[in-house]
Amino acid sequence: MSSTFSSSYALYISLIFLLLAQGNLGTTFTLVNKCEYIVCPGILSNAGSNGLDTTGFLLQTGATRSFHAQPGWSGRFWGRTGCSFDPTTGQGSCATGDCGSNQMECNGGGATPPATLAEFTIGSSAKDFYDVSLVDGYNLPMIIEPVGGSGDCGSTGCPADLNRMCPDELRAGNGQACKSACEAFGSPEYCCSGAYGSPATCRPSVYSEIFKNACPKAYSYAYDDATSTFTCSGADYTITFCPLGTSKKSSKDSSSSPTTAGTASGLPPTAPPADTADRSKSQPQDNQPAPFLPNLVIVGGSSNFALNLNLIICAAAFFLLLSFFQL
Repeated sequence: MSSTFSSSYALYISLIFLLLAQGNLGTTFTLVNKCEYIVCPGILSNAGSNGLDTTGFLLQTGATRSFHAQPGWSGRFWGRTGCSFDPTTGQGSCATGDCGSNQMECNGGGATPPATLAEFTIGSSAKDFYDVSLVDGYNLPMIIEPVGGSGDCGSTGCPADLNRMCPDELRAGNGQACKSACEAFGSPEYCCSGAYGSPATCRPSVYSEIFKNACPKAYSYAYDDATSTFTCSGADYTITFCPLGTSKKSSKDSSSSPTTAGTASGLPPTAPPADTADRSKSQPQDNQPAPFLPNLVIVGGSSNFALNLNLIICAAAFFLLLSFFQL
């Protein structure tokens, strides 16, 4: 075997092993908007994590956008609704989930409660941890679905429209969001603070149970870990707003009114007043969360569609092997 052939052989084998180690390259997050209104996702990276490509952007109905995160990244995603930004100055705000930046980009600002949160800690060489949290309240349906990976890798989230069953005392705005009991009342027993600052003393409340009955897999209060934290290794993740096509338009929907030209706007429908006589009942049948189904459709209309990294790597490995056997 010639030295040239040996060198080529070693080079190709090294490249193939490098490609097969692509699991260490990080994680891809894909955000999908299936709501009947515009959503402006916000992104907050935790301290010590490298930021993603943006901290806030506009996502039209039916659109997707993907981001790559480095190993060890941790942070959260959420959806802002009812947003309006001046086309000249870029300044504006959102009715729910606003991050206080006065811009489309959140620039390190978090979601103003109430807001549904998707939270992640991506393992550098171990498991990823993820959850959907209603601890800061709820503003729109959201689920997380792992793509690939190994381990439990369960789907989680809150696909139900909680705005339609929100008690009057928790309503935010015109029914466009639902507060947590902690935000609404500020009591230590609801906020899991002070004498209630441990799992033994902070228990589910009648309000957190409303959230939990509607969305059994989501965090309903601060110590709801047992049924609400999920793990997976080496996966990518799809985050879908309004996964069941919920939040249908109605005659009272404020998003049906004319909007300022050139602004990013869209509001979830205004929920009807909650029937106080039915607050203790379980979720109505037509709002029962459906089984989590994998997102098998590539949604069109996005200018930010990201190619599947695994497909690229497999193709590259194939052509490298083909070149080797032709030597």
